[in-house]
Amino acid sequence: MTDIVLDDRGDRVVLTHAGRDLAHYVYRPTDVTLESPRPYLSPIRTLGGAVVTLFRPHDHVWHKGIAWSLPVVGDENFWGGPTYVRGEGYVQLPNNGEQVHVGFAALDSGRKARIVETLDWVTEAGELVFTEARAIGALVLDDDAWLLTFETQMRNATGRSISIGSPTTRGRENAGYGGLFWRGPRSFTGGTILSPAGEGGEEMRGTRAPWMGFRGRHDEVDRTSTLLMIDDPTNAAHPPEWFARTEQFACLCPAPFFSTEREVAPGETIRERYGVVVADGSLTADAAAGVAASVTSRWDAGS
Repeated sequence: MTDIVLDDRGDRVVLTHAGRDLAHYVYRPTDVTLESPRPYLSPIRTLGGAVVTLFRPHDHVWHKGIAWSLPVVGDENFWGGPTYVRGEGYVQLPNNGEQVHVGFAALDSGRKARIVETLDWVTEAGELVFTEARAIGALVLDDDAWLLTFETQMRNATGRSISIGSPTTRGRENAGYGGLFWRGPRSFTGGTILSPAGEGGEEMRGTRAPWMGFRGRHDEVDRTSTLLMIDDPTNAAHPPEWFARTEQFACLCPAPFFSTEREVAPGETIRERYGVVVADGSLTADAAAGVAASVTSRWDAGS
């Protein structure tokens, strides 16, 4: 397979394969505080060139392609926009934190490309609450699909315990979003969610599964793409509950804090790892299960 090349352009790392952009990892965003500035991956493309992300949609301007986004970090919001407050609903508070790029430990092009980054999580008031070591990988699987991997290790940098949760843990039913969140193209609205239980739609939100996928159609071209997200079996909440939507907009998120808050003690480090398969064409649930099993076997083999 041809190598994936990483090009650091000062505010983003561009991943290319065979002369075509696969993804932009924007590590120095220019977003306003309201949107909880944080690194994100957008646009992301299939090997065939189809874009499978949406950046800053008008309905939720804090949605940015694929990003590690957490709405409930103690009393802080590292998701963007208003905060859900029990008994009051969504309230805009002065608590929109920022994930600040500190530096890269590695930027390795190759058959298995790798980005290793350190970040600081800083509240709107200026307090450092977490330090993070992040690793992003990319690998071409075959002629139709490539694999993006995301691993985070977050260390509590304060002298107190911090609870990580979701709007559901604070009182909003079946709204447990938070984690590695993907927002799909506008044309994917009404698409099909894939899971080990088969194919479906909004009814899959809140269910537990080791993986989920989304199949959608593109505007302007007669083309379908499939995005598949896989939870590492070693993650603490495996198999996670999923925040998944298709009717209002297309999104997927394996949400480790969907319905239960996780207490992180001072100095404690939590770890999460995921795989994201970006595929040209229309995968069935059975085909997606095979792909997910293949990715999981790579983790089991230590690769």
